[in-house]
Amino acid sequence: MKEKLVAKINNLKKKKDAVILAHNYQEDEIQDLADYTGDSLGLSRKAANLEAETIVFCGVKFMAESAAILSPDKTVLLPQRNAGCPMAEMMSIDDLRELKTEYPEATVVCYVNSSAAVKAESDVCCTSSNAVDIVESLDSEKIIFVPDKNLGNYVAQKTDKEIICDLGYCPTHCRVKEADIKQVRDIHPEAKVVVHPECDPEVVKAADFVGSTAQIIDYAQKTDTEKIVVGTEMGILHKLQQDNPNKTFYILSQGLICQNMKLTTVSDIVEALENMNYQITVPKEIRSKAQEALNRMLKLSN
Repeated sequence: MKEKLVAKINNLKKKKDAVILAHNYQEDEIQDLADYTGDSLGLSRKAANLEAETIVFCGVKFMAESAAILSPDKTVLLPQRNAGCPMAEMMSIDDLRELKTEYPEATVVCYVNSSAAVKAESDVCCTSSNAVDIVESLDSEKIIFVPDKNLGNYVAQKTDKEIICDLGYCPTHCRVKEADIKQVRDIHPEAKVVVHPECDPEVVKAADFVGSTAQIIDYAQKTDTEKIVVGTEMGILHKLQQDNPNKTFYILSQGLICQNMKLTTVSDIVEALENMNYQITVPKEIRSKAQEALNRMLKLSN
């Protein structure tokens, strides 16, 4: 049945002039049938330069929104309409406007894990790959960083600028505790521990390497260490094991699973291509402003 569905998807892709993008946190089978996999920054760049008429985005809603913002002439489909992001939902446009009123001289840096409306109210976007570089590139000495307090705190440790953080967080990454690292070091003392900057500060401090999804993948390829304990969403293990068959990977905590990222199924992709559902659109007045923030990020990331 699965092979038939994959064959059907390949036929529908040709018929609808479609490409499939999948985040590294998606289920293994979704990553395998995607045309491109990556983290938020990599997929944002890919979406901005695709020639296909239709983008099927296997991720969560804010990612599909970013694709629709960067490629307004294309049809962007989110196969699983219930795939949201709790962190993105923690920051409202009213919350951001209140912060801007309180700190009128500050520049707003918005993590891409946010709604299109919040991006539109921001000066520039960032991802976990480029957050430090984006902040350092700005003239302002005072930065409002939304919505992730942990990534904001991580950036604050890397710059002399004043970082004003919101209270948002990733429920998945925040399940990891410092005690998990202590326990895994007792079990695998020779292993390196790598974590995502969305983790709590004490977890980040205790790790051997801190980086985005793409940076963790790059680290795993370049390090001589044969055992690596991974502190980010467990979907990344698929890519890590494919790229490094001679290395051993362990997940830092069994809590590192994002249920929203696991919602998309092969059947969802078939239905999306057959029926062109669920199309993600962003109102023009929001899209144009959000596009400026995303384009500025892409320009500063080159």
